[in-house]
Amino acid sequence: MTDLFERTHISEWLHRVGELASSRAVLEALALQLAILAAAWLLAWAIRAVTRLGTDRLVERFDRHLSHRIPRTMRGLATPCYAWLLLVLAERVAASFGLDLELVRIAASLTAVWIVVRASSLLLRDPGLARGVAILAWCIAALDILGLLAPTAAALDSLAITIGKLQLSVLLVLKAALILAVLLWVALELARLISGRLQRIAGLSPSVQVLTGNLLKIALVMVALVIGLNAVGIDLTAFAVFSGAIGVGIGFGLQKIVSNFVSGIILLLERSVKPGDVIEVGKTYGSITSLGARYCSVRGRDGKEYLIPNENLIANQVVNWSYSNPQIRLDVEFGVGYESDLNEVRALAIAAGRQVKRVLGAPPAVCHITGFGDNAVNMLLRFWIEDPANGVTNVKGDVLLALWNTFREHGIELPFPQRELRIREVPASMLRAVEAAAETRSAAE
Repeated sequence: MTDLFERTHISEWLHRVGELASSRAVLEALALQLAILAAAWLLAWAIRAVTRLGTDRLVERFDRHLSHRIPRTMRGLATPCYAWLLLVLAERVAASFGLDLELVRIAASLTAVWIVVRASSLLLRDPGLARGVAILAWCIAALDILGLLAPTAAALDSLAITIGKLQLSVLLVLKAALILAVLLWVALELARLISGRLQRIAGLSPSVQVLTGNLLKIALVMVALVIGLNAVGIDLTAFAVFSGAIGVGIGFGLQKIVSNFVSGIILLLERSVKPGDVIEVGKTYGSITSLGARYCSVRGRDGKEYLIPNENLIANQVVNWSYSNPQIRLDVEFGVGYESDLNEVRALAIAAGRQVKRVLGAPPAVCHITGFGDNAVNMLLRFWIEDPANGVTNVKGDVLLALWNTFREHGIELPFPQRELRIREVPASMLRAVEAAAETRSAAE
């Protein structure tokens, strides 16, 4: 531990701080600079309070033209900007009188670094991640300004373990994590940008767009990992020691993930299902909103999102309502009374189906007699629609309502189940019981 303190010069730095703290002139200068810092920040807060209305109107004006959260988030940087201007002004005025306000200069530099880092981190979509990146970058800049970056790096580099030919230190891990995070963020943002551009190309089918975007994302992530590890000086061959030990375990653990990934590529290549299709898998019915590397997102008519693993779409039966043609045929069953004119009923049913907007005129609707039931003549109306994504039950309900209104208008009976009970012979005991009950009732009256 003594060697560690000697290498980092922390003891020497603490000794100098003790010498400076024993000087009255230094303490007076320190108190003056602390007062200037407090006054600058209080004045900055007051300026922000006075100018808040005007700056908020300016931000709202920018919001009308920019669909981004940066203008709204920049409101939080107004007070630090005012404080930085006041600190720089105080340091320049003091320098003109021959005063050296070192603490004020350092505070102004740290405030400027915080403003730049915070404004840059606004590019990140996650507010928590952006705040973490800003704090990390500000701490590194603060250590550099105070002259403590090199001692801190030396201390972290001394905490290391050796694995084969690889010396793994805390500093190396932090560098690798930081570089990989930046490179992966750049790779994912670049993949998202290119995927957005691919979706605007009309000549590419949705499946080709998704497949190209997924393959591009995988390639960019792999390139980012290789570049990041090489940038920090990690030889990829050093991990060969671990590959044999944990390769089998990872293979078994990632079986389903790899299976779903390969299934997703097969689905995109053969285009059996694609974004926008209306599918039915088991009891799940809806339109495909996206095809991912692991699952397919299906949005039902109730607004729920069903995440179906790609492997299920390969191994199970899938009903694709819009595979080659978006037109589908629907059947509506109904019955009419035996005294109805069946030829007239067929014509009225077809006319009623045509009244519904979603029912297509071609192919035309047809009406068939399917059987003679116990209480009614069973009939079937068949019609076609071309927008199954908008629902099936609702259009059937509209057709049934049109049939109801048309048949009531033309006097066509829609019978309901009825039963007739006929008693051929009444037992004598029952007759005697009925007569006795009648006599009892008469006597009571």
